[in-house]
Amino acid sequence: MKQTSKATDPRVSPATSLGTAAGPPSRRHGRSRRLGLLAAAALPVGFLLFFFAWPVVAILLRGLGEGGLAETLFDVRTWRIVGFTLGQAAAATLVAVLAGLPLAYLLSRLDVPGRGLIRVLVTVPFVLPTVVVGIAFRALLGDGSLVAIVLANAFFNVAVVVRTVGGLWSHLDRRAEDAARALGASRLRAFTSVTLPALRPALGSAAAVVFLFCSTSFGVVLVLGGARFRTLETEIYLRTVQLLDLPGAAALSLIQLAAVVAALAAGAAARRRRETALRLRPAADTLRRPRGGDWLVVGAALSVLIGLLIPVVTLVIRSLSTSEGFGFAGYRALAGEPADGVLAVSALDAAMNSLRAATDATMLAMVFGVLASIVLARTRRRGLAQLLDGLLMLPLGVSAVTVGFGYLITLGSLPDELRGSSVLVPFVQALVITPLVIRMLLPVLRAVDERLRQAAASLGASPWRVWREVDLPMAARSLIASAAFGFVVALGEFGATSFLVRAETMTLPVAVARLISRPGELNTMTAYAACTLLILVTAAMVAIVERIRIAGGPNALGEF
Repeated sequence: MKQTSKATDPRVSPATSLGTAAGPPSRRHGRSRRLGLLAAAALPVGFLLFFFAWPVVAILLRGLGEGGLAETLFDVRTWRIVGFTLGQAAAATLVAVLAGLPLAYLLSRLDVPGRGLIRVLVTVPFVLPTVVVGIAFRALLGDGSLVAIVLANAFFNVAVVVRTVGGLWSHLDRRAEDAARALGASRLRAFTSVTLPALRPALGSAAAVVFLFCSTSFGVVLVLGGARFRTLETEIYLRTVQLLDLPGAAALSLIQLAAVVAALAAGAAARRRRETALRLRPAADTLRRPRGGDWLVVGAALSVLIGLLIPVVTLVIRSLSTSEGFGFAGYRALAGEPADGVLAVSALDAAMNSLRAATDATMLAMVFGVLASIVLARTRRRGLAQLLDGLLMLPLGVSAVTVGFGYLITLGSLPDELRGSSVLVPFVQALVITPLVIRMLLPVLRAVDERLRQAAASLGASPWRVWREVDLPMAARSLIASAAFGFVVALGEFGATSFLVRAETMTLPVAVARLISRPGELNTMTAYAACTLLILVTAAMVAIVERIRIAGGPNALGEF
């Protein structure tokens, strides 16, 4: 019988022949996959090390130096500031949780008209610039009030409670609560005995995140607190910019960093419990129309919603109010120089600077965030993925003022071209929004069936083509939504940007803060007009994101 070689035998596929000559294809594919992941991880990790780790380490070294940490720790004023920071954050967290619960129930369990609009109105405060929120409450309640600071921080973070708690609430099985009601429990008893314990992981996670945001709030306290109320965040800014006390500011940053790490650890633990709860419980049944006691919850939710709208509406009205009646003087002043020359550039130029910086920051964050999400989604070692995920989330928790202050310390080591360049502002804004991009994109990529990628790779597709043909179509909506969400957050970034902008690169939030701090009706009206424009842009972007979420289904936006 005639012998047929492997090279000419039609029963032997080219892939099999190649595997015999150069090793199994799966092994070669595994090596190329690992190399590809390492290459993809290099850019976001390098970005994190240079633009985050280096400034933070510089603060740590300065704070541990002579005359820094020890002197600050034994200063009674330091602990008064720490006490006020934690106290106002705890009060604001309690208010935000209580206000967010009825809205979370309404959006996760009830079928009411205008749910999409309600979700937009709830989310807008979270992405508003902190300085805008501070000015809105200043227009409503005046400055120098502890109540105004607490309410403003709660206003800013109600959306966190609604999204986090509502996400778990929508997965709870109604039958457990219905069984308790059938056994004679009242609606309140069924909620406290059945539903509330099931929601505890989400409540703990939301409370930890809200407490973190409230304790590192900068623009709100800077605008409303004045000289009377100071938090760690505003004290760091004061000692750096006005008193030039760099060792003292570094020591305060070190104290704040320790508190942030503790809050992040608590939030991560609660989040793991939340993920376990979501896996163990079936998805909830369909939404139902309100009935009976549900109308009390609807009334409470609508009352909270009205409370969220009051500061915004007040700010819009004040932007049109002059000593002579209603007018558009503030809006006309946006295109020209303020009356007493407070700004080196016009408010319109500041707005253009903000748009350019936010656009550049969004592009940078999308590159870093997409690469990091790909690495995290495809890393098979769970411990390594969790460690890398935690490191990439640190910029979201660490104070923007601390990061901005770190740049001031390290600027002397940078090349002259970079030190005086406006490129630093987009990079620091990208540092703030990259974690948000990851949080929105990562769950979607993890939900992609790995067998689809393997099938494409077995047919000869390169890693880039696998991403383009398999992952990209499924993650397209999340990519668009995360870009829009990141853009609006970068547009309003104030904490770190306030340390880095120069006269010619001033952004609109920084210009607003300077305008509102100076006397003069025209300066105040110009600040109110600029805040109104930021609110309109923010609302439009959130509406786009919500529209994408509805069109793409409940998983279109990942974890937000």
